[in-house]
Amino acid sequence: MKETDALDAYILRHIDAEGDYLKALYRATHIRLLRPRMASGHLQGRMLKMFVQMIRPRQVLEIGTYSGYSALCLAEGLEEGALIHTFEINDEQEDFTRPWIENSPYADKIRFYIGDALQLVPPMDIVFDLAFMDGNKRYYTDYYEMILRKLRPGGYIIADNTLWDGHVLEETPHPTDTQTIGIKKFNDLVAADARVEKVILPLRDGLTIIRKK
Repeated sequence: MKETDALDAYILRHIDAEGDYLKALYRATHIRLLRPRMASGHLQGRMLKMFVQMIRPRQVLEIGTYSGYSALCLAEGLEEGALIHTFEINDEQEDFTRPWIENSPYADKIRFYIGDALQLVPPMDIVFDLAFMDGNKRYYTDYYEMILRKLRPGGYIIADNTLWDGHVLEETPHPTDTQTIGIKKFNDLVAADARVEKVILPLRDGLTIIRKK
């Protein structure tokens, strides 16, 4: 076991517990889905819930629902009457994810959409207070610009996977590695963007917290 594995285990023993429903979803994700590592998991899930409780958003946008784990964690922190709108572009994901959302204790707080957020979100008559970006890394800059237009001043964007297993340190990613290229382009854009304040947390695969001025 690596030292980081021991530290991860220590952290999980000293934070709020993962509920039974989320634990079951996480297990089902690993059994039934490809790339289960895409699910947020215990630590990130508790952090997402706490961010929501701190920010107290009324309208939340999520890009990249996957198995629904992060959507449930975000919804868990919402106050009464608040909503999360979560978008999954892969229609093959719906049969797995929708029942987990609709049978959860937070079903009334979640609106689940199948389709491309870049097409579906702009026409929506909603101003968002918080957005969680966890979609296709190739389009992170596109998601970012679209979200900024729909985000209230003082609103937050949380972007996942922004350290990308350390591949962001590669000076010249292979031309076919479009995910790494997309993440690096996004990180450079945000770093230079005077419209926002930003900080990167080295949590899991990197979590960038962005506040619109």
